[in-house]
Amino acid sequence: MTDFEFPEFYSFPPFFTVQPVLSTREKQMALWRELILKYYTQRKLKTLVVHECPLWKNKDIDRQLSAEGIEDVMADLVKMGHGEWLDEQKTRCRILWRKPEQLASDIYEWAIANGNIGSVCTVYELHSGEDVNGMSFQGVDEDLLRRALSILEDEGRCALFKGDTSDEDGIKFL
Repeated sequence: MTDFEFPEFYSFPPFFTVQPVLSTREKQMALWRELILKYYTQRKLKTLVVHECPLWKNKDIDRQLSAEGIEDVMADLVKMGHGEWLDEQKTRCRILWRKPEQLASDIYEWAIANGNIGSVCTVYELHSGEDVNGMSFQGVDEDLLRRALSILEDEGRCALFKGDTSDEDGIKFL
């Protein structure tokens, strides 16, 4: 984890104890969301395996979040729209680097900025193409990318076309 720069609050021992005062706990949960999203986005990780997440423990200050605290953090992450459970046991969570609505907006802004209105591109190009380097949707989970494209289609800002393979599915920006 040496390439990730932890925020200052990660070294604050009370951060690892769920706070009893509601207003303080809300701020604490927001900090946990920020930390998880930053960590998983920077590392391009799409799935958080609850019992393997290295963020729950800070060895430098000998503190770790309790099992109940982890449940609270994960429940908040999902409630706020930044995570989706992948199993009924709630052991694996898809991390939504950006919400589908945010991705849809980012994709359309990219299409406008790059002169792609009226043009067709493939799902693969949006996911992994050279033109999307550094964009919020580069390398994003394909299911999430397709949900964002469905939002754009519902809004009348793109049309989706079936290709021979899912990577070859086309998008025409309107």
